[in-house]
Amino acid sequence: MKKKLSVLKEAQLFVEKFEGALGKGKGKKFYAYKVMMTKKWMKFQRDFENFKTACIPWEMKIKEIESHFGSSVASYFIFLRWMYGINMILFGLTFGLVMVPEALMGKPYGSLPRKTVPRAEEASAMNFATLWDFSGFAQYSVLFYGYYNNQRTIGWLKFRMPLSYFLVGVGTIGYSFMIVIRTMARNANEDGGGDDTSFNFSWKMFTSWDYLIGNPETADNKFASITTSFKEAIVEEQESRKEENIHLTRFLRVLANFLALCTLAGSGYLIFFVVRRSQKFALEGLENYGWWERNEVNMVMSLLGMFCPTLFDVISSLENYHPRIALRWQLGRIFALFLGNLYTFIIALMDEINLKLEEEKIVKYNMSIWEANLYNGTIPENSTAPPIQVDPADVPRGPCWETMVGQEFVRLTVSDTMTTYITILIGDFLRAVFVRFFNYCWCWDLEYGFPSYSEFDISGNVLGLIFNQGMIWMGSFYAPCLPAINVFRLHTSMYLQCWAVMCCNVPQERVFKASRSNNFYMAMLLFILFLSTLPAVYTIVSIPPSFDCGPFSGKTRMFEVISETLEHDFPSWFGKVFGYASNPGLILPFILLMVLSIYYLNATSKSYKEANLELKKKLQSVRNRELLKK
Repeated sequence: MKKKLSVLKEAQLFVEKFEGALGKGKGKKFYAYKVMMTKKWMKFQRDFENFKTACIPWEMKIKEIESHFGSSVASYFIFLRWMYGINMILFGLTFGLVMVPEALMGKPYGSLPRKTVPRAEEASAMNFATLWDFSGFAQYSVLFYGYYNNQRTIGWLKFRMPLSYFLVGVGTIGYSFMIVIRTMARNANEDGGGDDTSFNFSWKMFTSWDYLIGNPETADNKFASITTSFKEAIVEEQESRKEENIHLTRFLRVLANFLALCTLAGSGYLIFFVVRRSQKFALEGLENYGWWERNEVNMVMSLLGMFCPTLFDVISSLENYHPRIALRWQLGRIFALFLGNLYTFIIALMDEINLKLEEEKIVKYNMSIWEANLYNGTIPENSTAPPIQVDPADVPRGPCWETMVGQEFVRLTVSDTMTTYITILIGDFLRAVFVRFFNYCWCWDLEYGFPSYSEFDISGNVLGLIFNQGMIWMGSFYAPCLPAINVFRLHTSMYLQCWAVMCCNVPQERVFKASRSNNFYMAMLLFILFLSTLPAVYTIVSIPPSFDCGPFSGKTRMFEVISETLEHDFPSWFGKVFGYASNPGLILPFILLMVLSIYYLNATSKSYKEANLELKKKLQSVRNRELLKK
């Protein structure tokens, strides 16, 4: 009876659903109209999804690369696109809230000494070599910190430039932390913790093809994508069944790590040696030396970043790791190399800042003598005579260490960009042309022997992106133009590297599947973000700003702009509340509570993940039992 009732209910539901098709007249017409509108709505939804996919920047380029080179290479370009979006936000903040207000509402060029090229530099201020070195008119513009005035409000809008400059600098760091951590959390949620290896080859064989494809080029890409996915799956299966001599493998891995440590130590000593030489050149006067001596530090750092990853790649062949694990070791070694180079560079800048601060004391004393000589001691204190007019180009000025720091980061970014592009053109394009056209008349097969076509260097390119972004975070407070330069760099890199990959590179011999979450890249990015904020925070909190340049000139510390704003623009009770809230006795317990909360949430997440894996295993065992019963 229960079975009959269930069948009756199913029949009733069927009749209610298809009543128009079963009947006649108006009911049938309404049903036909409903079916037609449902199909049109489904078609509209499909077309709209295709339109949204087409609106994603470079999506089709990345899909094409993934179909030929695998998900591991495509993950780099996805990461590059994500970095481009972050830098667009940073560029919008610095351009819209710092550079444009100063250019439109601030005092014009030539009105103040900080906004005027010194008389001694006017003759060469527009030379290409000077502008390429970001000196001359480029130095005395909105591109660098020293150009901005310390006037509390500017323009008819009463725009608070020093406050805006400080908040934008802090806000870019805070936004970067927020978006990186949010992306890591989303990737962890998408990962899920399970595996997709059950009947892997069967699923790929019978369900990979998309029968809605009608474009021959799309069909070729899909065919290449399926072939690449089979190669990835085969490598995964081979690695899971591989047997190895454990003692030989351990010896080779220890040897590889020793060689990598020697390389890191040698590069660190070379950077230290070059920095010492540059300080010597600076004391003797850079105008007495050539182009190489003036740019030696930047060029050596770029060359180390270009050649050391190749050496690490040769060393990693001794270890015989799974390709994904080998990539992580490679990334870790290059990360250590770049980090050592970057912090050696920062230490050298700190020494240079100390020299500038000592020079600033001498300049202050000389300016007091210059002012005394200018007035010649003849004007009494109560005189109503107009002040003596002096051209801003003739006024002595301090060294402005903030602009010097910004210039160093801009030069390093530009030299790194040029090195990357030259490497692509010479190391990839010219190499591919040589192999392609000289292979017919050479003594051996150039395509399969030396030099052969180059493979895409995932680890070197990923670390190049991460450390370039670290320089942007570290230097954008002193050079507001850095986010704009980085946006241009990333935009051109996407097109140039996509072209180089498709035209000049070949797929790796062992194509492997990338991790479903990009959290390894994000973890390194978060770490370099933290390390990049340390020098910037130290200079903001501990080092006094220059006395005659920048929006914080005249203050003891840069962060005093906050207390000044609270004192002048807010009620007194609000300042007291802010003072209590910023008390270390309240902040330290709050930080401790946050750390404990993070620890609890992390432990809860791990337990949920383990429970999820356990449930998946139980479901798999239940399915296996049902199959055995049948």
